Amino acid sequence: MRTTIRIADELLDRAKDVAAREGTTLAAVVDEGLRLAIARRESPLQADVEPLATFSGRGLQMGVDLEDSAALLDLMADDAHP
Repeated sequence: MRTTIRIADELLDRAKDVAAREGTTLAAVVDEGLRLAIARRESPLQADVEPLATFSGRGLQMGVDLEDSAALLDLMADDAHP
């Protein structure tokens, strides 16, 4: 579909540079940008995500092997009973 829109000169220049660098058309760059902008608005925003709970403690421990679940359980048990 053909339409007329107003685009800021600087933005248009940057879009033309991207198109030339990638060997594509200005229309393809504008189409991709518009699709991305619409998708971002249609998906849940980061601000709507519940923040993860955090806990106090000693933080990362030197020499702890995160792939050794038994050692991790032992360390957590030690932290629970100081």
